[in-house]
Amino acid sequence: MAQRVIRLVAPSGAVFLKVGTPVQAAALHTSAVRPLRYGWWAYALGERTTPRFKEYSKIITVDGNLASGKGALAQKLADRLGMLYMPEPDTFYLDKMTGEKEPLPVACNGMCSLDKFYTDPNATDGNSYRLQLWMYTMRLLQYSDAIEHLLTTGQGVILERSPFSDMVFMEAMSKQGYIRKQCVEHYNEIKGISICEFLPPHLAIYVDVSAEEVEKKLKQSGKPYLQSGTLPYLKAIEDSYKKSFLPQITETSEVLAYDAAQAQDIERVAEDIEYLKFEKGPWLEQDDVTFHHMRMLVEDKNRVATLTCIPKFLPEITVGAHEYDKNFYDYKSIPGKKYAPGYNADVGDKNIWLK
Repeated sequence: MAQRVIRLVAPSGAVFLKVGTPVQAAALHTSAVRPLRYGWWAYALGERTTPRFKEYSKIITVDGNLASGKGALAQKLADRLGMLYMPEPDTFYLDKMTGEKEPLPVACNGMCSLDKFYTDPNATDGNSYRLQLWMYTMRLLQYSDAIEHLLTTGQGVILERSPFSDMVFMEAMSKQGYIRKQCVEHYNEIKGISICEFLPPHLAIYVDVSAEEVEKKLKQSGKPYLQSGTLPYLKAIEDSYKKSFLPQITETSEVLAYDAAQAQDIERVAEDIEYLKFEKGPWLEQDDVTFHHMRMLVEDKNRVATLTCIPKFLPEITVGAHEYDKNFYDYKSIPGKKYAPGYNADVGDKNIWLK
């Protein structure tokens, strides 16, 4: 998507020269998002991943319908097992990843709105598909953060949802007529060429709560934009989980399923995990060489995000040249965005740089 390109690919390797000193080496930034901390030299000098792994050096995802209690389960389980908890990303996950002091405008975050989706899912401006595609990109970036953390520290990670289960929302939206057939085909193509680059979770936990109970909880949540969640949409999500996601993820990952009451018994869930043997999935085939290549991928966020870019004309996501140009300069006019990190003369950097 155009705004993702602006934020992640806009001038990142530019060389700037200092003024005021006779001779200085040019400074080169490898990434506008974050510099790579690991590379070929580290591996050549003996850096290895597998020695860090312990019993719970795993990737675990907790899935379920809206308001199913998956977030509470994931957080408590992470505390119980000594793992890192990553809450479900929102549309502003990129802002958090890049360390923004406050969320940037919606135009810089996928040009989509979650509130608008719940109040007007059939909006003719294509908001529903932009939201779905943007959220898939956010989940992919978060999943790359999770794998990076695991391979770098050895500490396991528990995520609330993952890009592997993102399909349930696309299927539900399509079934309700919120998204056109051409958009579904585009999404499937993007997911097909991107998700295969990542190892699936070791374990997927599913919290099974009926659509009727979910609707009741949403109405009690106090969030105005969730009050209009239709029962058919919630049922479509539930059906997609049970008929598509769970049968598919079972082929590569361990799966545990609980109802709402069972999911509150953390000791029981932890005991069930302890008894799992984790004897299937591509993680068993990995070694230090393949982990090296995976670390090279997940630490390069530009490369990860680019996996979701397939040039194709769709009114929902296509940005014209003039609009793109306007959005680009609007973004660069935000304080601190005119120069690459470390060269922000416009926000009081003591150094003066030659333009």
